[in-house]
Amino acid sequence: MMAGHTFGRKLATGIAITIVFTLLSVFVAVFGLSLAVESKDRVIAAATTNLTGAEALGRIFETRLANVRGYLLYVTDEYADAATADRTTFQQQVATLRESIEDDATRDNLDRVAAAEQAYADAIAKVMNQRANGATVDDIVRLNDGQAKPLRVTMQDELADLIARVRADVEERRTESTDQAGLVVAVILALGALAVACAGGVAWRLNRDLRREVGAAVGHIQSSSAQLEAAASQQVSGGRDQASAMSEITTTISELLITSRQIAESAQRVSKIAEDTEAAARAGDSTIDQTRMSMTAIRTQVDQIVQHMLALGEKSQQIGMVVDLVSELAEQTNILAINATIEASGAGEWGRRFAVVAEEIRKLADRTAASAKEIRALIEDVRGAVNTTVMATEIGAKAVDSGARQFNEATNSFREIVKLVATTNDATREIELSTKQQTTAVEQVNVAAGDTARVSRETEASAVQTKQTAAHLTALSGDLLELVGSGKH
Repeated sequence: MMAGHTFGRKLATGIAITIVFTLLSVFVAVFGLSLAVESKDRVIAAATTNLTGAEALGRIFETRLANVRGYLLYVTDEYADAATADRTTFQQQVATLRESIEDDATRDNLDRVAAAEQAYADAIAKVMNQRANGATVDDIVRLNDGQAKPLRVTMQDELADLIARVRADVEERRTESTDQAGLVVAVILALGALAVACAGGVAWRLNRDLRREVGAAVGHIQSSSAQLEAAASQQVSGGRDQASAMSEITTTISELLITSRQIAESAQRVSKIAEDTEAAARAGDSTIDQTRMSMTAIRTQVDQIVQHMLALGEKSQQIGMVVDLVSELAEQTNILAINATIEASGAGEWGRRFAVVAEEIRKLADRTAASAKEIRALIEDVRGAVNTTVMATEIGAKAVDSGARQFNEATNSFREIVKLVATTNDATREIELSTKQQTTAVEQVNVAAGDTARVSRETEASAVQTKQTAAHLTALSGDLLELVGSGKH
């Protein structure tokens, strides 16, 4: 079929055939996946709308039953309104399901649910009316068991049948969708296998033609390779000398690199040490200043605490005196109230009102005495807090002593600065020595570079012959390009 064509045309034809099969596979895959996605969407819609709606009917009905029971127990408008709202929601959900359900049998089942709900609603309305008219709970229970309960059981059975039917319908649709997706996958795999077989056949045909047509050109290349081998033998000796010189260059460069790294490391050490020196010096100054400020602040705070504690002790004593006075007044008031009560009881009818006032005064005196006891307990707590604060003041004095010790730490910091400066001087000497080694290494690089230039001149003569042979190979390469359809005739 492809005889007489260039290799480039054959390759283009094979690629075109492969692309056609690939595009066909992609088109079928996209179409099949669209069908599968559409089918899955229908299944998901049925599951989310129909099944969820059917289960929602059961939950709404259970909520309505709870509200009805609440009304029958407590006879409040709140439960009655809630039950009415639940029924309205139930009817709205039934209408929504009737629009989304496509199966006639399922719709019939939904109609039976609506009819059973209507019958139950009529029966429970009678029960609620009798409860509202004053029927007892026992009468309502008997009436409910005789009329509403069988209808409720029928309603629940119909709901269970509806949910089971909707769930079976969803499962059936899911199975159909899965089967359809499996068919699409089988078609895609068949087209993929056909495309792979076509690509394999085209590759085999192109491989066979390429080996046959390139075979002759390979023979010419082999003869030219023999000439190149002779020229290459002359370049070997020069290459060995050049390799030796390059080895020396490599060694020297390695030494130069190591020395440079040493210089860089030494420089980094010097920089780091200088930074540490500056930081240590600043830390020393800052530590001294902070220590002085801390000692001054601590001393001031200790003095203030002592003054406040003394004032607080005086106020506590004054409060104690006032509390004692209040307690004494409360006791005297209590005694006077008791005496007034006794006198009022002896005054007859006219002293009863005064006796009531005296009793209230006595109660007020008792509360005053109790409050005085509580205040006395609070004063004891304040005194305990004063003692604790005194102990804290002693701790503050110890903190002042600690601040004094910080001066010694500052002195140690400055000693560290002296050591770091000495280390900086040593690093500077190392940098100087590394610089001398680097100078010597550079001189060796210059000598090795001269040797490399001499070997390059000796290699130039052999390169001319190699160039001629390369020209012959270029012509043969042109023939190969013409075979594959990329060259000029």
